[in-house]
Amino acid sequence: MTTFTALTTLEGRDQAYALGEAMERLEPAPTGVGVFEMEDGSGLWEVGGYFEGAPDETALAVLAAAMGAKAFVVSELPETDWVAHVRRELAPVVAGRFFVYGSHDADKVPEGCEPLLIEAAMAFGTGHHGTTLGCLRALDRLANDGFVGRNVADIGCGTAVLAMAAARIWPDPVLASDIDEVAVDVARANLIANGLEGRVRCVEAAGFDHPELAAAAPFDLVFANILKGPLVALAPDMATALQPGGYAILSGILNEQADEVIAVYARNGINLVRRESIVDWTTLTLQKIT
Repeated sequence: MTTFTALTTLEGRDQAYALGEAMERLEPAPTGVGVFEMEDGSGLWEVGGYFEGAPDETALAVLAAAMGAKAFVVSELPETDWVAHVRRELAPVVAGRFFVYGSHDADKVPEGCEPLLIEAAMAFGTGHHGTTLGCLRALDRLANDGFVGRNVADIGCGTAVLAMAAARIWPDPVLASDIDEVAVDVARANLIANGLEGRVRCVEAAGFDHPELAAAAPFDLVFANILKGPLVALAPDMATALQPGGYAILSGILNEQADEVIAVYARNGINLVRRESIVDWTTLTLQKIT
């Protein structure tokens, strides 16, 4: 069946999410709705929906006007063409020594980098979002400062790009987890594509709640690129899971949320080393007090 997309942009996170929720109530209903911050410094958010069949363009026009959004652009978009479009639009990402690319850009991998193959159609976790990019930069800085991770975990791994980055530069195996079964399957596929099966182990788990994570702790480095709420809830477990002097690289944090996350982790004995903001998102590098 032919897929239709309806895309618009507007200012403001709350307005964007409100528009996304309103789109879900349309008739005919979309099969999926996405709300994404545009990582170009414009302050705009993109809201889009997928429809199996032509959407009600009059209803879309009313929603756009009510929310102060630009007029929706409706396109007929067969799925195969959509994947090709995504691949054309997403350029490789450079984060320090790391080069994140899709297979369509395999001929662009430069000499001397640490390549990470992540297909663009997977979207989140490709390195194009400020949270993933911030984590890769934080990892690169730690390595440049002489840190060597010998027991690393990636909590909420998504595509496993962070776990794979650690496995690229350090010899010891990395343990990755995600609460979503599909994400774990995607992560395992990425390990095979990057020749890292056996170097990264992926398990399905909520936070640190898995026998393999419990057995492997304490860690000297933990990534958690999730969201503010889960990060705050994870703080006590993070304090237990980190060895003294160990590092945590956290993201999925809006800039205005960073101080609260820093304070919660400080109360759990994990203190701020560095913070970096990329557009609206902050990445924190923290260290457990010895």
